[in-house]
Amino acid sequence: MTGENDPIYSYILAHIEEEPKLLNDIYRSTWLNHLYPRMCSGHLQGRILKILTAIKNPRRVLELGTFTGYSALSIAEGLSDGAVLHTVEIDDELTDELTALFASTPLGDKINLHIGDALQLIPSIGKEWDMVYIDADKRLYRQYLDMLLPTLSPNALIIADNTLWGGKVAHPDTTSDAQTKAILDFNDYVAHHPRLSTVILPLRDGLTLMTLKPA
Repeated sequence: MTGENDPIYSYILAHIEEEPKLLNDIYRSTWLNHLYPRMCSGHLQGRILKILTAIKNPRRVLELGTFTGYSALSIAEGLSDGAVLHTVEIDDELTDELTALFASTPLGDKINLHIGDALQLIPSIGKEWDMVYIDADKRLYRQYLDMLLPTLSPNALIIADNTLWGGKVAHPDTTSDAQTKAILDFNDYVAHHPRLSTVILPLRDGLTLMTLKPA
């Protein structure tokens, strides 16, 4: 993995598109004011999400796990005119913060915020997702995917974050926590899923890209 304390990571950040000021402000605020600030995507991952979105050129995107809005705004940067991102956050205490954030930028016009349990909300939000970003409860990754597969457009791109889980996946015999077990199960599941082509990018905490195989 390329970790944030790795000199290569610093080199990469110095040689990619500059982080927009709004996103830098969100990142700093997250570390100052929120528990578990490492959940915030950050500069490198944000630029990856923007570029993947621009390459894919989706019309409808679904994000599971908004947190403080960094990844949602990164995805929104890559959206073309008329495209929309639906983002789902389970923590209702973030509602006012996220609503104000998205209202403060023109990118917010491309974002629809949903507060609640993703497993309950997914069926009501819609179908024909061209791109999905999964970054919510790690214990439910497999359930999210199973629920989403019938709702995807034929050429959809699925992205799952944290799939190397701090390197714990390489030492499965030394851990017994539920989240690590769930990530291990998810990684095995998607690697052998008959409908998916899958690759893991060893950046930050691991980013898995999946596409549907031709029918």
